[in-house]
Formats: sequence, C-alpha cells, structure tokens
Amino acid sequence: MSAWELLQPVRDRVRDEVGVLRKAGRVSVALCHPSPYAVGMSSLGFQTLYREMNLHPGVSAERAFLPDSPEEYRRRRVPVFTYENETPLGDFPVVAFSIAWELELPGLLEMLDSSGIPLRREDRSGAHPLIVAGGPLSVSNPVVLAPFVDLVCLGEGEDLVHTFLEQAPGTPKADLLGRLGRVPGFYVPGVSPGIPAPARADDARLPACSQIVTRRAVWASMFLVEAGRGCSRGCAYCVMRRSERGGLRPVPADRVLGRIPGSATRVGLVGAAVTDHPDIIPLARAIVASGRRIGVSSLRADRLDEELVGILSEGGYRTLTTASDGLSERLRAAVGRQTTEQHLIRAAGLVRSCRMQRLKLYQMIGLPGETGEDVDECIRFSLELSKICPLSLSVAPFVPKRNTPLGGAPFEPVASLESKLARLRSGLRQKVDVRPSSPRWAWVEYMLAQGDEAAGLAAMRAWRAGGRYADWKKAFRAAGADPP
Repeated sequence: MSAWELLQPVRDRVRDEVGVLRKAGRVSVALCHPSPYAVGMSSLGFQTLYREMNLHPGVSAERAFLPDSPEEYRRRRVPVFTYENETPLGDFPVVAFSIAWELELPGLLEMLDSSGIPLRREDRSGAHPLIVAGGPLSVSNPVVLAPFVDLVCLGEGEDLVHTFLEQAPGTPKADLLGRLGRVPGFYVPGVSPGIPAPARADDARLPACSQIVTRRAVWASMFLVEAGRGCSRGCAYCVMRRSERGGLRPVPADRVLGRIPGSATRVGLVGAAVTDHPDIIPLARAIVASGRRIGVSSLRADRLDEELVGILSEGGYRTLTTASDGLSERLRAAVGRQTTEQHLIRAAGLVRSCRMQRLKLYQMIGLPGETGEDVDECIRFSLELSKICPLSLSVAPFVPKRNTPLGGAPFEPVASLESKLARLRSGLRQKVDVRPSSPRWAWVEYMLAQGDEAAGLAAMRAWRAGGRYADWKKAFRAAGADPP
C-alpha cells in the first residue's frame, strides 16, 4: 500500500461530509479521536468540541483519527494527519484528545508515537505540542492519563474549552500549565494539588448537536442532537448517576427541534436517559411527523408504552433496544436499576404489537454477590421473553468505575465469568441470540479504570509489546497486579 493509498480514503471521506469547518487562525488545534473515523464521527462530544474550538476567535481546529490500519502508516512512515488540511499532528502547537473509555488509551499512544511525539510528558520539551485530554474518561479516572498528557479537562467541555483557549495563545507551556493547574475543571499532572470536580456547562449552551453529518459514521447519515444531559436515576454502577452529576437536565423540546436542520433525514436523540425527558412523546412525534427517521440512544424499559413505541416503529425502528443490567430481579434491585420483569415482558409485547423484528437487551454479568442461581433466573426469563418475540442479549462483564458507589467492587475472575457465559449460552439452547463481550478485555478495562499512573505506564508497555492480551497480563504483572 502506497502513501497515496493511505491518503485517498481520507479525501473520499471528507468529500462525503456535510458541515466541515475550515478556518484560518492564529492558534491551530489538532482535535483527535483515538478510535477509527466511523466511531469518532459518531461521538457527539467530539463534534461539539470541534465546533466550539472553531467558534473561538483566532482559533482553528482540525480533526484526526486513529488510522484504520496503523501498521500501514508505520510501514510507510506516514504520520497521522488531519482531515481538513492534511497536516501532521507534530506540526500543531496543541494536540487535544477526546477519550471515551479506557481501551482507547492505546489509540492515543499510537497516534502520538507515529507522529514523532514522545509518549511521556517528561520526555517532551517546549518545542513539542501541548498534549491535552478530555472526554468521559476524564470524569471516571483521569490519573491513568497522567504519564502522557500535559493537561486534562474534566467534565463538560462547552465552557471549559473556551477557558483553555483564552489562556493558551502566546503563553509559554510551563506558565500555562502552572496557571491552569489551579483553575477549577483542569488537572495538570505534577502541578494540581488534587483531582478537581468535573466542570458543568451552562444549561444555556445545551443541546449539543452534530456539526458534520456523514454516511461513513457508525450512525450513518444521522444528525445527532441532545435531548437532555445527565440522569435522574441512581444506578450504583454508573458515572452519570444523579447524585454525581446533578440529575437530569432536559432540554426544552422546541430548542431541540430548533437545532435540527431542514436537510436532516435521520435524527438521533442522544442522552443518558432520553426516555425520561418529560416531553419525549411529543418530541419524537414531531420528528417522525416531519418525515424523518428517528433513533434514541437510551430507551428505559419502564418508560416504554404503546404510544412511544408506535412512534418509534413509524420512524424506522425495527429492533427495540433497552437494558436489563442485572441477571435477576434481586441483582437489579441491589444496584438501583429500576427495571422489573414486568417492564421487560411489556417491552417484548410492544415489539410484537408494533410489528418490530426483535427485542435487544443489554445485560451485565459479574455484579457483586451474583451466583449461579442468578444465571439460571436469566436463562428462565430470557426463554420466556423469546416466546413473545425474537430476543438478543448483549452481555458485558461488570467493570467497576471510580466515583460510583460500586467503584471499589472487585472484578470477578475471568475464568468464573467465562464459565457463567458458557452456562448462559448452553441454557438458552440457541433460542436466544447471545453476544458476549470478552471477559479478558473487560479485565484490562478494569485495571485501567481502577489504576493510577503505574497502570498507564503498564498500558504503554503492553502496547509496545504488541497489545495482545498476553502482553497486558505481562505488563500488569510487572506493575504488581495479577489477572483474576
């Protein structure tokens, strides 16, 4: 594969985009997503930062993504470059990453290293770009990023990014970091006295919405708009729970609708608890009545009824997706999940009555106190649901996150999780479509979610060794931790 063959797919993607911003500025920022393009362009936070940076006077922002084939970039000695002007990351004074979760950390390392930027902040000089990170990982565990980034922006970025950009132009790196290290919402490794509280954007800035629409995103050709921010619920495993982030902040329906451009043919309503919006039915009805297809990011089973599901079906829904997040009624109650068997039975009935094709449930396995009896209850109930409508289970191991009530819970041993998954698949006898996530990679996620700077350095060693699961085990063992 030639260098031209690496460049051409990027140009093809840009040609397909609607809403690209091009601007000359005194300060230029490379805004990076450490996952491939299709994932990054489906991130509402990433798109919002892109727009906010370009709105700031004298600042231009360009996008970069983890290459689809990083090994080809290395083999051809092609650095990661931006989509707008095809500029290498190393040529920017500021390189900013929006990081959603722990397993994107290797993508950050890959993008820095292939761009000739030293990975560790202590190995970089004033001649190197300032490396900034933000995104959801900044809320749960920013410390794991500390060996690699100069600055972490914690929490909601709409206001925080402008505070940063007001300080950055013309300020020597050391002076800038010394100043921001004492500003609320910013964490500067080695400078900040502690981890500050995450920032909260002014409600007047809501809703976030797409800047660029493309058919090449995971949510193909879909305009994303926020129906509300935060969550009113208290699930003990979630970093968005009400007591941590201030509860649900619904955006008025007319403001949400006002952000949708006339050209949008597909609209995705985004948020941690979209169906808790007080006007979700008139909001969804207005979108569908305008002739658009609709998507909703978080359907809560206890909020589903004939009217809402009927609107979704009319708007193109074929699979009704919601979450159980607990193998049994007992476990769901223990973690504060307000989902009962009756809610899920009603959801299955709505799939059938509204002529949808399938019910899909997100499920967690490995919650504290879980037993084989809970697995058997899940088998029994899933078979009951499958008699009402076709059923899929997307099963992920429970990964405790910091800053949640279950943040200190242990991770269930990998062998035990694999045994439970085998028991689940066997019990469902191919009558239910079971799609499990890997317990091994969930353990890696756990080690990074709970780790400190040493865990970040272990990630660097694992990535350098090839990034296989065996490499992660070896790296964490060297840091004093054994896989469960």
